[in-house]
Amino acid sequence: MIKDKCFLITGGFGLLASHIAGQLLEAGAKRIVLFDNSSIGDKSKVHDLLSHEQVYAVRGDILRVNELYDALDGVDGVFHTAFFITRPLSDNLSTGMDVNVRGMMNLLQACHWRGVPKVVYSSSISVYGSTIDGVITEDMPFQGHGVPPAYALYGSTKVVSEHLLAFYKERFGLDYVALRVSSVYGERQHDRGVAVQIILDAYRKIRDGEPLVISADEHEVHDYVYAGDVARAQLMAMASELSGESINIASGVPTSYGDLLQAVKRACQNEAPVTFIEDPARVRSAKVSRNSFSNEKAKRLLGWSPSVPMAEGIKRLIEWQQRNNQH
Repeated sequence: MIKDKCFLITGGFGLLASHIAGQLLEAGAKRIVLFDNSSIGDKSKVHDLLSHEQVYAVRGDILRVNELYDALDGVDGVFHTAFFITRPLSDNLSTGMDVNVRGMMNLLQACHWRGVPKVVYSSSISVYGSTIDGVITEDMPFQGHGVPPAYALYGSTKVVSEHLLAFYKERFGLDYVALRVSSVYGERQHDRGVAVQIILDAYRKIRDGEPLVISADEHEVHDYVYAGDVARAQLMAMASELSGESINIASGVPTSYGDLLQAVKRACQNEAPVTFIEDPARVRSAKVSRNSFSNEKAKRLLGWSPSVPMAEGIKRLIEWQQRNNQH
């Protein structure tokens, strides 16, 4: 249950964390701790959430287990979203690997010490590595061959983290659900996601009256899922009796960069032509021209399916950027 319970969200100033916090408020959570070291997350983007007396910002680092231990006092569940994704990992490999693996170990150990009963982990479809054409289900193994190194390392740390969760469940009885999330977008969008950066790039060019020249392959596809839908899945997983499960949280719809840009243009009411330029130096995930991530397990175990179509989700993102004068 969520009502009258206390929760901690690591990476608390981030995109997904902010949507989780908002939905926890709506569900009647008693206390919500946004745990973040402010090195990447921007506290200013969650100022509206911090205006609620139930929401607290706690500056802390998952690499310092004592800070996690202190912040977990009285917490009934943890949403773990703090992670170095592909782009920042490629810029700072040493810290990124440390955060992604040792940070997870610190969190699980602190949860064990504090007796926190459950963790909902924001895993990733990167656990599949080089995905094949066709429907991708949770039983598919990691395929590292042909995957750009930074993305392979990011995916590998997600795989390791899921195994760490399984270890702590087996050894100490810590319940968990790992949600393998696809490319998340929405209000409070950050500039770090490899597959979603193109949305902000295009919006800014349109806003500034610049030509829509985009560094990407027009035909490369990704699975985009709205942050509010992902947050809803997170709460459903926390409130459920599920434990020890890994579940895809994805739209199931492959979307090309070309189609994504059309959605951005419609949201901005702009008809400028788009020019795609392939940049070999661009940090990228696995290049796939066709695939589909199955969300049947999410429907079966959680009763979850995405509810916000891309056109509406992009519209909300753009309106938030305009309303908050985000650069």
